[in-house]
Amino acid sequence: EPFVREPFGYLQEALAQDKNIVLEGAQGALLDTDWGTYPFTTASTTLAGGAAGGLGIAPRWINRVVGVAKAYTTRVGGGPMPTELHDEVGETLAREGQEFGTVTGRPRRCGWFDADLVRFTAALNGATEITLTKLDVLDTLPAIKIGVGYRRPQQESEEAGNQVYHYWQGDAAWLEDCQPEYIEVDGWQHSTRDAREFEQLPPAARAYVRKVEELVGVPVRTVSVGPEREAVIRVPSLN
Repeated sequence: EPFVREPFGYLQEALAQDKNIVLEGAQGALLDTDWGTYPFTTASTTLAGGAAGGLGIAPRWINRVVGVAKAYTTRVGGGPMPTELHDEVGETLAREGQEFGTVTGRPRRCGWFDADLVRFTAALNGATEITLTKLDVLDTLPAIKIGVGYRRPQQESEEAGNQVYHYWQGDAAWLEDCQPEYIEVDGWQHSTRDAREFEQLPPAARAYVRKVEELVGVPVRTVSVGPEREAVIRVPSLN
């Protein structure tokens, strides 16, 4: 106590004492007012850099940024989502992941993991590591796709030499016309819910985590395999 107080002096004192401070963002990076998929955004910054201005601390104090991403993609409401699924797999992701908006209760749109999108947002935030959540939601799938870029409509694509594009190359309307470029990896069709060590995961699940790490370009340090507090796995470094 007190639970609500003026933050500046409190935080400056903590920094002077070399204490660790954990800051948690409330919304996804692509809802950011500047870098998000406008107009499908919120009214303020949602990036890690906004924490400094919001709390009145200098950016130099932020030395670790943990990017949190699901093992698949979700979105609430309107806006572009190139890897969205409108089939049985999408329904499976929504059902197994219990994908309903925390505040609104609206069902979330679900799709394959979009590595190009996550690579973009990891760079925006200066992510030093990734926490990959809800890996267990993929447990029943025989094959899993990962988005690695986008193709434009046929005529435009032919004129561009069948080029693969990136998320940051266009606005929301441009992204709505994009088709995802996928790679496919093996599913594991085995429960991961009881795993507590990385080596306890099925080989294909471990390979999926490593492929995400490779495509995003940031090490995956933590994986969750259930809603329980203890359902968290530390991922060993490849170095």
